Amino acid sequence: MKLSVLDQAPVTSGNTAEAAIQKAVELAVLTDKLGYSRMWMAEHHGSGAFSSSAPEVTAAYIAAKTENIRIGTGGIMMMHYSPLKLAEVFKTLSALAPGRIDFGVGRAPGGDHSSIYALSQGRRPMTDDMYGKFDTALKLINDETPEDNMYNKTLAVPTNIQLPEAWLLGSSGNSALEAGRMGVGYSFAQFFQGSMSNEILNAYRDNFTPSAFMEKPEISVSYLVTTAETAEEAEYEALPQDIARLMLMKGRIMPLLTPEQAQNSALTEMDRMQIQESRKIHLVGSAKDVADQLQREQQEYGFEEAMICSIPHSQEKRLDVYRLLAQHLL
Repeated sequence: MKLSVLDQAPVTSGNTAEAAIQKAVELAVLTDKLGYSRMWMAEHHGSGAFSSSAPEVTAAYIAAKTENIRIGTGGIMMMHYSPLKLAEVFKTLSALAPGRIDFGVGRAPGGDHSSIYALSQGRRPMTDDMYGKFDTALKLINDETPEDNMYNKTLAVPTNIQLPEAWLLGSSGNSALEAGRMGVGYSFAQFFQGSMSNEILNAYRDNFTPSAFMEKPEISVSYLVTTAETAEEAEYEALPQDIARLMLMKGRIMPLLTPEQAQNSALTEMDRMQIQESRKIHLVGSAKDVADQLQREQQEYGFEEAMICSIPHSQEKRLDVYRLLAQHLL
């Protein structure tokens, strides 16, 4: 199984947003040495809980600090950007780090209403025909002429670069068919809703058409994982993330608590029931148990790659998650 990294540059309580970005770099350097396949930076706006608002910028810096691991975005939120700008950014990245760049895109806004409005400079966000926008960007990256009259009279520069890999993100199955038809990778966010199925993944495989960006279907599945040497320690480290998701469900976004603060939180019986329900999208346990579960799911669903998002409060504990999984799966 391939192992990869999804990072949101989380801002944990008592830490700074600047430190969160530096910790993303530290994580990239470590996982590069451990043999992870790729690292993607997410895109979040208007939230003090995450620092990753410009993943293409962070990706450029990380690519310069690493040697083998692929670097990219998981994903750029297409609605905020012109296909031409997307193409030029990722062609530039690919020129700087040939053979190591991933152009991963998503259809979600990546922020609240106020952020979306500000990013569109007060205009209505361009949410129509997102797949058409992606197709136009792919054509521009590949030095082709798009059909869209707005983009068929210009070049996306630099030209004649080694193509990045292209990936479409999804969490409910709506993107699976389109990813297959376009001949790009499909990245399923299992940690969003926990709704992965063979029906969704087979829709992608069955409709896959080889392209300049990918010769055969490739599926990665993103998991939220907290693991440690023992199940007890993993549970201790996982509770702050469980509480953060609980608060999100209640409409509150807050920095991740320390494990000590989480243990002292006043949780109702209903809160604890909701936390247990959310565990279907949060893998918690000893490194061996989590590794075994990932391998079982790979056998059941046939995906090629597990992409790990892990957010313990302590950076050292977070790095340990990736070290432990590498020991069991790489």
